Amino acid sequence: METARGPAAASRPRTVEEIFKDFSNRRLGLVRALTSDVEQFYGLCDPDKENLCLYGNPDGSWSVTLPAEEVPSELPEPALGINFARNGMHRRDWLSLVAVHSDSWVLAVAFFYGARLNANERKRLFSMINDLPNVYESMVDRKQSRAKSGVDGNGKSRHSSKQTKDGRAKNSRVLAQEHAEEDDEEEEHSETFCGTCGGLYDESEFWIGCDICGRWFHGKCVRITPAKAEHIKQYKCPDCSGSKKIR
Repeated sequence: METARGPAAASRPRTVEEIFKDFSNRRLGLVRALTSDVEQFYGLCDPDKENLCLYGNPDGSWSVTLPAEEVPSELPEPALGINFARNGMHRRDWLSLVAVHSDSWVLAVAFFYGARLNANERKRLFSMINDLPNVYESMVDRKQSRAKSGVDGNGKSRHSSKQTKDGRAKNSRVLAQEHAEEDDEEEEHSETFCGTCGGLYDESEFWIGCDICGRWFHGKCVRITPAKAEHIKQYKCPDCSGSKKIR
């Protein structure tokens, strides 16, 4: 797995958009480590090993490894020795502590890259970052989502944006008639993250799936409403259609 340190100098993000993309991908990797990949992450944090750090990588992956040897390092370093406290705390509390430290680190990396931006650019970068839930919030939201049923208080199906084979979005009435299939679909989406903002699947929001790459997106992130989705035969996300993602 590519570490957070290796390619930093060669592919240093410079514009607001490039820095935000780097931040989003690193954040997504951290969220995955603490949610969908939590068992693997927990197992790698052996207290008998040396000081370990959790890195979110620019490609959206994550890694648990030793810190950089050079001083000062190319980038700000994550919290050191997260593995030592693993067995001395309640698991939930330990994961929450790692999440908070991870939020601090990924912000530090973004503003390390953004140090050369002017005041307006830094303000815009912070605004874009602030529109995303942080790592800790994403971890908590995932736990809450698991506790919720597949239908919200308004009677809307969790999969109100699930698409049919011809690409049309199903409405809640159709999905209600397909209740037998929903249990499998709930399991399928329990670890689904938005391809744009990295937010965890939430049944209370409209989502749409790309028929090309298979990723899922908040409708608001790609500016697709349920009404628009009804008229789309085959949905292509911004990446697959060759256009830039809309932030």
